[in-house]
Amino acid sequence: MKWIQKPGRLAALAALIFITLPAGAQTFANVQPIFLSKCATCHRPGEAAPFSLITYEDVAKRTNFIKRVIQTGYMPPWLADPHYRDFANNRSLTPLEKDAIITWIDAGAPKGAGDGARITPTTAYNRAPDLTLKIDSPFLVPGDDAERFLVFKLPYEIPADRNVEAVEFFCNNKKIVHHVNYGFYAVPDPGVDIKGGSPYVNSEDPVAKQAEYDPFKKNFVYYTGWIPGASYESYPAGFGWTLPKRGVVLLTVHYTGLGADERSIVGVNLFFTPKPIQRPVQVISLGSGGVGESDIMPPLVIHAGQIDSFSLSVRTQQDQSLMYVWPHMHYLGKEFTAWAETPRGDTIRLVHIPHWDFRWQELYKLDHLIKLPAGSVVHIKGVYDNTDSNPSNPHHPPRLVLSTGEMTSTDEMLTLLLIYSPTRPGD
Repeated sequence: MKWIQKPGRLAALAALIFITLPAGAQTFANVQPIFLSKCATCHRPGEAAPFSLITYEDVAKRTNFIKRVIQTGYMPPWLADPHYRDFANNRSLTPLEKDAIITWIDAGAPKGAGDGARITPTTAYNRAPDLTLKIDSPFLVPGDDAERFLVFKLPYEIPADRNVEAVEFFCNNKKIVHHVNYGFYAVPDPGVDIKGGSPYVNSEDPVAKQAEYDPFKKNFVYYTGWIPGASYESYPAGFGWTLPKRGVVLLTVHYTGLGADERSIVGVNLFFTPKPIQRPVQVISLGSGGVGESDIMPPLVIHAGQIDSFSLSVRTQQDQSLMYVWPHMHYLGKEFTAWAETPRGDTIRLVHIPHWDFRWQELYKLDHLIKLPAGSVVHIKGVYDNTDSNPSNPHHPPRLVLSTGEMTSTDEMLTLLLIYSPTRPGD
């Protein structure tokens, strides 16, 4: 069994328009679908990008800049090497899309008429969420240049269990978030007060963390997260997971150090499907903070002034049909590669990021199921640049960098998350 990612509705519409329209006939209504499908996932209100690219007014005042960055390939950003492994959610512009935008700009960026200019997506998934869970009031992040790790509790009760086809991190201001991990937990016992207690705790305080939230963690359901550059997580028909009718979501939010106070609202958007879940979706984390952390070789210690390589090999314990791969490093990351070797000796390429950039990460969606038989070995290799020549290095002069504790942005990580479903015959 294979599932193929179909092009987004807006992208498909854009391709049809440019194939059928004569040269010079394009207006903003014709190019807007490209901006919505390839740019607005980040360039919309509340996202990490500095401005929106949704309406004609958004785009028209930046046409010279837009032309320059798409001609150079700087935007839209896509770091995964497509020759190693391409992905279904590749946001790079096709030659047809790039030519259409440049032709429209060179023609004077005509606005035209039609409904296209009024399209305003509220989510990256291009439809309204069925349920949004978020904190009740904004959290004040002080501008004292200190990084913070907070766990927010989102209790909820709905009439019945619901099947989830997509999930998206919700935030009013992603610019101040380093990353987020969040888990869904069922709390069926009505004797457990899911709404009482603290709405958030400092995750660096193990006493508070254990005392406050451990009672909610007995029935784990699902786990995912958000990193800069990522959009949303979705599944093909028949795949997904079930949100229980009563439970909590625990969001661990890593806030960057700020120079001025900011107010943050965090939560999750959930998209339901009425169809039954035939293939449950699961996730496993390999490396820093997950399985095999102590097996990273050599131990993840990056000496000042050096470019160092580290690797990890983890043997799978069950047949897995992969849907997403999610690599992660911090600011010293230079190159990331992951591949698998099956018991038969076959090599399966998973992902290669030749030029790592912390600002542009993604949950990379495979364009078909990739089967990893039980006993396969997943190999991860990370290269780190802890020299002055690395413009992303947070320390000048460079300092010794470790992987430890809550792993602040000045620590490092070598992590690969795999989102998969247990294999069935035919995969």
